[in-house]
Amino acid sequence: MKFDSEYVSCVLNENFEDAKAQFLVPLMAIHKAHLVMLTGQGIVPRAEARAISRALQQVSIDDIRQVKYDGTYEDLFFYVERLIVERCGDDVAGRLHTARSRNDIDMTMYRMQQRTLILALAGGALELRETLLKHAAEHRETVFAAHTHTQPAQPSTIAHYLLAVVEQLERDAGRLRAAFDSTNRNPLGACAITGTGFPIDRNRTTTLLGFDAPTGNTYGSIATVDYLLESASATAVMLTGLGRVVQDLLLWCTSEFAYLRLSDGFVQCSSIMPQKRNPVALEHARAIASKAVGQAGAITLAVHNTPFGDIVDTEDDLQPLVFSMFKDAIRAVRLVAAAMREASFDREKLAARAEKGWITVTELADTLTRDRDVPFKTSHAIASRFVAACAARPDDPKSLVLKDVSVAVLGAPIEYGEEDLSRILGAKHFVAVRTTPGGPAPSVTAKAIDVSLALLAADQEWVRTRAAALEAAEKDLNAALTAL
Repeated sequence: MKFDSEYVSCVLNENFEDAKAQFLVPLMAIHKAHLVMLTGQGIVPRAEARAISRALQQVSIDDIRQVKYDGTYEDLFFYVERLIVERCGDDVAGRLHTARSRNDIDMTMYRMQQRTLILALAGGALELRETLLKHAAEHRETVFAAHTHTQPAQPSTIAHYLLAVVEQLERDAGRLRAAFDSTNRNPLGACAITGTGFPIDRNRTTTLLGFDAPTGNTYGSIATVDYLLESASATAVMLTGLGRVVQDLLLWCTSEFAYLRLSDGFVQCSSIMPQKRNPVALEHARAIASKAVGQAGAITLAVHNTPFGDIVDTEDDLQPLVFSMFKDAIRAVRLVAAAMREASFDREKLAARAEKGWITVTELADTLTRDRDVPFKTSHAIASRFVAACAARPDDPKSLVLKDVSVAVLGAPIEYGEEDLSRILGAKHFVAVRTTPGGPAPSVTAKAIDVSLALLAADQEWVRTRAAALEAAEKDLNAALTAL
């Protein structure tokens, strides 16, 4: 069959190049695993299996990657099949395709590629968590003015803020682990969509290819893409959350805030303004992450309202978008991790801002309720009037202002010495007394950091274990092929 030149240029050539880049290694592994299984089940005679094995081992992945599409075959699968035929003959090579289809081969390739991308993204997120936890440990007592509704609200600490980010990333890790578990199921053996009458062993190919288990229903093995949407969703959730944090970090890098300073390796100067230190690394991270979130949405849109079965919408044309989404997501996360690794916080500026704008006055209301048994609503009214009165009477001692305000509200004076009142209204005191679980007090964040470090170690071990399992499966597969 000769393909039309427009079809070749618009579809087949692009798909061939994408498949070479993304799926050549998984395809060759599938060929090997399927051959080992067919031989073990007695479906392919051992002599012919050895001939096919030799042919597979003679196929050069590096040579294939240099090949340009010429339109004489449909796709990468048929090109590789041609190479196998050239090396062991059509009759012998033809046995390799017993009890399988391009459908289950494709779905298996996609999952094999996707699971490695999930692990790479999870690894990048772990690097970011490790970096943020190091900063948190250094800044348990570094107070700053936390914002709500973009306005200064209450003092907190840099550790408290960063731990909130870390906890979000910990939940992202759980989502990625779930996505990996859904992805790491073996569709090989589902064939076109109904399985086969040959006595295949799906558990054997599952082990050889490093999967956790075979997929279930053979129709669903080909038709479903929920595992893919789960990965795209987990990625989008992670990047959306991270993007909000990057927005804060960029604000903190402005000269108006000057809370955060990136190292020289992550900033660029203006071509005309010598004084500029543009925090472009974080800007790039934000843009790349937004791009990946858009790609995640495009993946969902591409498969939305498509037939529940074998359809190209979920295959050749979609997979490059999946790869691009993960690639950009990994870039964004690793870039933020790298930029923050050498970044520094200005403790003095952070502390000075935390003492401004009456953002500690909540503690005055709390203290009146705790120490003087004033109902909180009344304490709130006293504190509110106190702020207004201090603005109107800037030269009067704050203790006198509080006494007069309390008389006006309660009908009785509340008195504190200037030193005590200054302590109550201090940012350090505000933070220190907030020992609520999950709160900003240094004693609390110290424990939270320990918990998060333990979770980080466990997640790092999970990524190492999963990656090692895939490497071990590849070695076992090659050994099994050699043993034929």
